[in-house]
Amino acid sequence: MTTSGARGHSKSKGTVGKSTVDESASGPIWLLRAVLKRWPIVAACALLATGVSLLYTKTVPRVYESAAMIEFDPDVVRPMADKTDQLRGWATYFDNREYYETQYRIMTSERVMSAVVRDLGLQSDAEFLGSKSSTPIALDDAASILRGRVHIEPVKNSRLVWIKVEDTSPKLARRLTDAVTRTYINQNLEKSVSATGEAVVWLSGQLDHFKNELEQNENSLHDFKKRNDLPSSTLEEVSKMIRLEMQAYDNSLTATRTRRQELSARAGELAKITADNPDQLPASELLGNAFLSGLRNQYQTSVRERRELIAEGKGENHPQIRKVDEKISETRRDLFEEIRNIQGAVQRDLAVIERQEQGEAALYETARKKAVELNLKELEFHRLDRLRAQNERLYGALLEQMKQADLARMMNVNNIRLVDAAQEPKSPIRPNTTTNVGIGLILGVFLGLGLVLIREQMDSSIKSPEDFEQRLQITFLGLLPEVGEDEDKTNGKKKRRLVPRRPVVDDFPPELIVHERPLSGVAEAARTLRTNLMFMNPDRPYRKLLVTSAAPAEGKTTVACSIAISLAQGGQRVCIIDCDLRRPRLHRIFDRVGDTGLTNLLVGDATLDEVALPTKVPNLWCVPAGPIPPNPADVLHSDRFRQFLDSLMDRFDRIVLDSPPLVAVTDSAIISTLVDGTVFVVRAFKTTRALSRQGLRALADVDAPIVGGVLNAVDFKRRGYDYYQYYYYKREGYLPVRNDDDHKKEPPTQGAAPPN
Repeated sequence: MTTSGARGHSKSKGTVGKSTVDESASGPIWLLRAVLKRWPIVAACALLATGVSLLYTKTVPRVYESAAMIEFDPDVVRPMADKTDQLRGWATYFDNREYYETQYRIMTSERVMSAVVRDLGLQSDAEFLGSKSSTPIALDDAASILRGRVHIEPVKNSRLVWIKVEDTSPKLARRLTDAVTRTYINQNLEKSVSATGEAVVWLSGQLDHFKNELEQNENSLHDFKKRNDLPSSTLEEVSKMIRLEMQAYDNSLTATRTRRQELSARAGELAKITADNPDQLPASELLGNAFLSGLRNQYQTSVRERRELIAEGKGENHPQIRKVDEKISETRRDLFEEIRNIQGAVQRDLAVIERQEQGEAALYETARKKAVELNLKELEFHRLDRLRAQNERLYGALLEQMKQADLARMMNVNNIRLVDAAQEPKSPIRPNTTTNVGIGLILGVFLGLGLVLIREQMDSSIKSPEDFEQRLQITFLGLLPEVGEDEDKTNGKKKRRLVPRRPVVDDFPPELIVHERPLSGVAEAARTLRTNLMFMNPDRPYRKLLVTSAAPAEGKTTVACSIAISLAQGGQRVCIIDCDLRRPRLHRIFDRVGDTGLTNLLVGDATLDEVALPTKVPNLWCVPAGPIPPNPADVLHSDRFRQFLDSLMDRFDRIVLDSPPLVAVTDSAIISTLVDGTVFVVRAFKTTRALSRQGLRALADVDAPIVGGVLNAVDFKRRGYDYYQYYYYKREGYLPVRNDDDHKKEPPTQGAAPPN
């Protein structure tokens, strides 16, 4: 309780407290508290559901299940087939998920189920039908009944499948399982044999057709060769010979053209030789002609000799010079004559080469035309030969397939085999008592939790301090335990007593329990309220406190009296005023029936000393309401009421005002504007959140300073208040240990005179 006061201390005057509850934890905590509070509902639902499930388990018939395992074998042993057998390619098909799903449907198909029903005579089997009627039922109906009892369960990551059949008789379950498994395997074998026979018939027809086409293709190919005078060898060989011939002609023609270019280049170089440079011969000519090389050397020697004579100073008419000139002239003439002979030979070779080139070009062109003609014939030949080859391959493949299919038909190969035969079951699979009871228990628990949650959601009342701060968002000042009925442990009946587990000598109003039982849990709670109020704003204490609530019967008067008495017990001068001018109660609590009160003072019929009289509680004075006026709101809104409060402030340390509910009338909203703080009272497990918010909204509309809220009439015997901080409230406070003889009622202390 002191903790909540510490929280409130940090809030300024008139502000609404924010929730300090961890929102992330409020959901699970709320659920846990709801379950702990209403656990009998959960327990009752769990027990009820468990009993129902157990009763159901004992009444339903026992169901037995028999199972047989079969295997899909894609690699069936075929002694007559080789490794290239195309039927082995079906293994890839068996790995296809669609194939397995198809087979699962076939196992429970109408054809299989009807065959089993006919073989076993299940249409009139009373044990299978579960009735003693001798009239057979329809085949479709019996097949449907059997299909409902058959379950196909593939073994994961394998080619194995369980075929399971359920029945109330273990022997019949085994017999049905064997029948379903045998019928499915036999029908699969019949399907394979039938499909193979149909394949043989179809292959035989196709074989005759392609045989006739193959003979026609061969005749057409023979006629084509005969008509085009083609050799017996293949056209590829003829074409190869022509290509070799063309290649030889092309090589020879290329060499001839190269030779012609060489001769043309040689003739061009020889044509460049003139009389001025007869010795400028190509090196190729000199290397290939020794005579020409010698003439050239003689000419060059004579020219050097003449140059040397000139250099010695001999003139043109010198005999040696003339002799050398004659020698040069003879050598030049011989050299030119040899060059002309060479030029003539080159021209003749060039003419021969040109004629040779023309002949080779003609031969190449003739071979090319022959190749073109052969290509045209080769296209048609290849077309005819391709048709023949295709029909020949198809004929051979069909012939081989027909032989293999015929052999497979005779071998009766089946790709499905029985792995484990059905056994007679020893124990039933249903009902499973443990499972059913467990499911019933779980469903019952969930049903109970659902009912608890629904009830909690529908219950919108304020029940705990967490609800107070989280839902209403105002500071929680404290709580007051319920003062009223308690169960008598002796006779099991209820009787009214003021404080549980305390002896009572005299009757007194429960609002005075804080004074009459100062060591009780209620008194401790009231003192906690006093502590929180005093320490919330120590610099500017709340001297005028209004106690109000949203609706009637929430304990405003009890809270106001408890706060006033606890403040008076703390040594302060306190005056409590009954401002409920519609249903006043303080005059009965403090034995002021018939006395003058607040209304008398406000209309001038009484003075403050006549109205504010001391009570039997030390340091506490009371101002009753007085006669009920016709217009209470106008009376409380008057200046005389404000002046009355100001005059009380000079005489008392604290003033506590009891007021009517906020939602019913506007009196409390008017008074809240004249006080230092307003205490909002909520009755636990009764006041709803909507009604409380409506009352707080009425205070907020007039900017009333809200100090905080009090949770009143808390019944600690309810679940949800099993917290350690409420322990001494439940145990009537922290009482001293003493004998029963010491329980004597102390005489009440008379009130002192009012201060001046």
